[in-house]
Amino acid sequence: MPKARKQRQVGFLPEVTYFKPRGVFLSRLKEEVLADDELEALRLVDMEDKNQLQAAKEMTISQSTLHRILSLARKKTARALVLSRAIALKGGEEKMPFGRGRGTGRGLGGSRGRMGGQFAAGPGGKCVCTNPECQQVAVHQAGVPCYQQKCPKCGSPMIRQR
Repeated sequence: MPKARKQRQVGFLPEVTYFKPRGVFLSRLKEEVLADDELEALRLVDMEDKNQLQAAKEMTISQSTLHRILSLARKKTARALVLSRAIALKGGEEKMPFGRGRGTGRGLGGSRGRMGGQFAAGPGGKCVCTNPECQQVAVHQAGVPCYQQKCPKCGSPMIRQR
């Protein structure tokens, strides 16, 4: 039986969690999934220029484990770039240290949550034209994102009204 996986410490969670090649339909793409610990390893070693021992200590894992995570993350990223695949960032069994990243793990992250807050999407609302001279307002159609609608007056794209 394999050994239980040790929880990794992640000090950063991305705001954007999906990247895809421009001009390729989502339905035609294969995707590479990067776990939070793989992204954190890339961030610490490749972006912050920490050596593997420092990065492993920060993630509370061994250097050899960090090396395996880093190799896998680099391979997935290279495969996505070379083979024109999407990159999906998905969580795993990581924990955020208090006071770092977007949230603290206690509901203090300041995000709206699902369908809540004043700027949340949802079934109601209005779409407004992006043309500053037009500013046409239309009722939002459920199931159709505002950015996919065209202004009935001038033909410019619409955005969700805040």
